[in-house]
Amino acid sequence: MAPALARLDQMADDPTAHAPIVLDYDPSWQQRGLALAGELRSDLGPLPLHVEHIGSTAIPGMAAKPVFDLQITVADLHEAERAFDRLLADRGFRLSRYRHDHVPAGLDDDRERWTKRLWSRRGQAGADCNLHVRLLGSPNDRLALLFRDWFRAHPEAVPAYARFKSVLAGAVRDVDTYSDVKDPVVDLVVGVAETWAAATGWTPHPSGEVRAG
Repeated sequence: MAPALARLDQMADDPTAHAPIVLDYDPSWQQRGLALAGELRSDLGPLPLHVEHIGSTAIPGMAAKPVFDLQITVADLHEAERAFDRLLADRGFRLSRYRHDHVPAGLDDDRERWTKRLWSRRGQAGADCNLHVRLLGSPNDRLALLFRDWFRAHPEAVPAYARFKSVLAGAVRDVDTYSDVKDPVVDLVVGVAETWAAATGWTPHPSGEVRAG
């Protein structure tokens, strides 16, 4: 394959190769995210401990890329990868090369504690979606829920962060660059959110029950 065609083929397969699109908040995102979580909870059998709608589409009023982020919490990543891959492929998901999350700035932590599996779906019959599979008790499982819940508890902070994302999306050419610039701002939010979590007694899975949410 010629180099130019190879690059085009890679861009078609890799959702991060395209320019990010950030849309104003859509009130239907909440219910659609919950419905997706419920479908996956039913489809994937007994391994998911929690299936939750996370990310910006899960935050009322937040501008977001029109892609749903869902988190599946499991007890064993390797077992989950083996069990989920064929089931998810049948539903239009592809396993990503990304196997670790960003470790927040200033946190001296083993990168392997931030491991995950990521499946993405684009342009299929179902909604565009990123499916993050993370370990129960891992820092990245906790952080995704803390970020969501802090913004839900602080709606006054939503417009500024939404504006930042919209401006950033218009200034960069691909999703990888968008994420690299956004990560330090997320780190700042998380620092404030940790203080809130300590003051309120927030926990990521307070009920200890298997649920979709």
